[in-house]
This record gives sequence, structure tokens and C-alpha cells, in this order.
Amino acid sequence: MNAATAFDPESLAARIKRWGGELGFQQVGIAEITLAQDESRLERWLARGWHGDMEYMLRHGTRRSRPAELVPGTVRVISARMDYLPLTARDSWSVLRERTLGFISRYALGRDYHKIIRRQLKRLAHRIEREVGSFGYRVFVDSAPVLEKALARDAGLGWIGKHTNLLNRHAGSWFFLGELYTDLPLPADRAPSNYCGSCTACLDICPTRAIVAPYELDARRCISYLTIEHKGTIPVEFRKAIGNRIYGCDDCQLVCPWNRYARVTAEPDFTPRRALDGTLLTELFAWTEAEFMERTKGSAIRRIGYERWQRNLAVALGNAPTSAPVITALTARKESASALVREHVEWALEQHERLG
Repeated sequence: MNAATAFDPESLAARIKRWGGELGFQQVGIAEITLAQDESRLERWLARGWHGDMEYMLRHGTRRSRPAELVPGTVRVISARMDYLPLTARDSWSVLRERTLGFISRYALGRDYHKIIRRQLKRLAHRIEREVGSFGYRVFVDSAPVLEKALARDAGLGWIGKHTNLLNRHAGSWFFLGELYTDLPLPADRAPSNYCGSCTACLDICPTRAIVAPYELDARRCISYLTIEHKGTIPVEFRKAIGNRIYGCDDCQLVCPWNRYARVTAEPDFTPRRALDGTLLTELFAWTEAEFMERTKGSAIRRIGYERWQRNLAVALGNAPTSAPVITALTARKESASALVREHVEWALEQHERLG
């Protein structure tokens, strides 16, 4: 990294936060890079195997918890958050209750957040550069070995709740995070207090009991992991609990009392696209691979690929009310789908045979 010209750290930090607001971020903070306790916590989590198929969590060693090892010269991390809760999306609980519809996590209804947050963070870096001259930085948006929630906490953006998501007293948890690793010796903010108190709403609501204890998440049980990260067969023991969730799960956020303070996003790119906030499962299951690729263009959903999309839909159809359209949709895929999808289709048909 290259050192910038002389500047007043306090004044620059205040301006960085103001510029972040002008670029659409709801909050910007600055964190130090010492994460020893979080590193120990991560090591215990990995040792338990709770990361499941996510080998990348192991791949980079301590570079995830030691920013200066990932980007030499880093002395501070500028952390930013941007609200994503869309104003126009169908009510989540109503979609979850209507088992003929597919539920998609609210964060994935609009345009892929990676590109939006990265673009705005780069603009923030360029604004800083115009002020202080050339300086060292790297932009990250859920794209590298970064302990983003721990860094956001230390930057004053919130505390890590019992469900392991970041929570803010004035904004809940419906927001994205992004980081600027930098060599600028800016004054660091302070982590806020934890306000979860005795509440256990997120633990109680989790359909698969993935939150095994406060602040402890076994990803292998998490519906978001099972429908997005997991590449293989979804364990039978979790299929009924998945319900009609076909991409992610928001239950722990939906019941969190702090989300009564959540604010809808002002970013038009997070507006739901192609009615994916509540489309019939049979309609989604009928998509060809070409249609899937076209209709998820620019969406975070595309990353799971067509096969996992069909796998997830087969499980949801197995949990849907028995009807002629559901049976027809499943039967049509029984021979033509991949071995992975066929296994889930056969399970789904068995569910309806039992009910029949």
C-alpha cells in the first residue's frame, strides 16, 4: 500500500462518513484491525465442522481474521452498511404461509448487491483520493476472507446478535455490509453495547434449530446454507422444515424485535424483480435452464445454478398442498432432471402419496 499525503485524521474521518451518506450508505464507521477474540471463535467454529461444505472458510487461514495479512499495509478498515428491505415486496409471512408460492430471502429479490456496494465503495475511495492524494486501499463486498460482521461491530455499526447477524438499535438487521481496507491511520470508532438482553426469539423461531445456542450457528442445519451454499443432497431430516423457502431464510430477522426500527431502502436496484417476492412454485419449476439464466441475470440467485434451483423447488413442492398442478410439475421432471434433482423429486412425490 502507498501512504497518502499529510491530513488531519479526525477531520478526514468525519468527511468520509459524510461522503458515505451522500453515496447512499446509511452508516460508515472505522475499525481497528485487532480481532483476536473473533479469531479464536472462528477457529472453534471450524473445529466443530459447523462450516459444512464451505471449504473456503478454511482455505485462507488467519488472513480472514488478520486484515494486514490479507492486504499488507492495512491499519484500518472503513466499514459501511446499506439498507436493502424493499418497500414493494409482498409480506414475508404471507408468502411463507401460502405454500404454493416460493419464498426467497428479501436480500436477493433485487439486483445483485455485490456490484452495487462495490461500485459505491470505489466511489468513496476515489473521493478520499481526491482529498488526500494516492493511498492504499482494497474494496471487499462478501468476496474475500473478511470477518465483515466483526469489523462492522468494531466500526460502531452494530452488535452481533444471538442469531450471528449484525444488529443496529436504529435500523435492525436488514442491511448489506462492505469494507475498504486502508493504510490511512484514521481514528477508530467504538463497538456498541449488546442489546439482545434475555430475548430468544431468533432461537425459538429457527425451523431447523440451526442456532444451537445464543451466538452459536451450526451452518449445516441453516436453511440459508442448505439452499444456497450446500451443493449436494439436502438431508431428509431438514426437508419438511424448509417449507417453501427456495433461496435462503429470513425467519430469525422477521421475529427480531429490533427490526421494528428497520427502514425500507432508498436504493431502486433492490426493488423486487420478475415478481420473485411470491411466484407459484409450479411456475418456477417449469423454467428451462435458459429461462433460469435469463430471469436471474444480474441477481444473486444465479450463483446457485439451475440444478440447485430445481433441487430447492422440488423440496418446496414436496411441502406444498397436494394438487394436480403440483403432481404434474413433479412428474414431468422425474425422468428429465439430473440425478440430484430426481432424488428430491421422488421424495416430494412420496410426500404427496402419503397424504393421498
